[in-house]
Amino acid sequence: MTVTVLVPDDYGFAAVSRVEGARPLRYTLGEPLPAGAEAAEVLVPGFLVPKTEAVRLASKLPELKLVQLLTAGAEAWIGNTPDGVLLSTARGAHGASTAEWALTGLLAVYREFIEFSVAQREHRWTQHSTDTLHGKRILIVGAGDLAVELRRMLAPFETEVTVVGTHARTGVHGVDELPDLLPHADAVVLVVPVTSATIGMVDAAFLARMADGAILVNAARGPVVRTDALLAELQSGRLRAILDVTDPEPLPAEHPLWDAPGLLLTPHVGGSSRGSQQRAWKVAAAEITRYVAGEQPRNLVRGEY
Repeated sequence: MTVTVLVPDDYGFAAVSRVEGARPLRYTLGEPLPAGAEAAEVLVPGFLVPKTEAVRLASKLPELKLVQLLTAGAEAWIGNTPDGVLLSTARGAHGASTAEWALTGLLAVYREFIEFSVAQREHRWTQHSTDTLHGKRILIVGAGDLAVELRRMLAPFETEVTVVGTHARTGVHGVDELPDLLPHADAVVLVVPVTSATIGMVDAAFLARMADGAILVNAARGPVVRTDALLAELQSGRLRAILDVTDPEPLPAEHPLWDAPGLLLTPHVGGSSRGSQQRAWKVAAAEITRYVAGEQPRNLVRGEY
């Protein structure tokens, strides 16, 4: 028996072609589906596609059994898959790249690369000492693949890393401990998924407990942070921030966050690096291989994550 898999790009066609028992069919959103698509059991949505269109496509596939994502985040699909259809993520594909983004941001802020870049354009020689990442106390909120990768990358800087997860376990503090941990962190890095528990978790009270001069790093999703509360802290000069995601997103051109002091902002590029599609398809192909073999995918979404 052959399982038909709808794939959105040539990377996917090549990856699924190597899965024994799977037959890839290339499709393009907004265009007629290829012949045989009605038999598809697996749908892989593309990168950065309109989620409403992809969800609508899923509802039109009568034999659909699995939606396999190319991203670790699944919030757009929670509650939007047809009844009985499994949902699996590409957890593990983008953790290292996003952790690299967070590390780069921290180094850029502590070593003042942004300020030096401005001085270069203005032909000003501004030699002075800067801060350093070395020895800093880093609080990572979220305990998944990204947290593991970031902790590994921070080790050479002899940082003191504390990880917070939903529940306490060996090497991980519980989320209920956050109020006591926040005042002691030089930087707080958010790597949580979007769930009903994490939307708005970084509110005015959360930020107020952070130490003066601390840095908030959002490598998660925009809605995790209350934008108005963060903007108030930035405008006061008490906190700094490094954001790869915002709420709203994309950030409107007239939004005051653009001009907030102490902010380093990037346009949701944490996982977007050379080879990202290949890494995502490696995970997706492994999940599809398990499904074809009659096994449960490892990255199944259960509940909200």
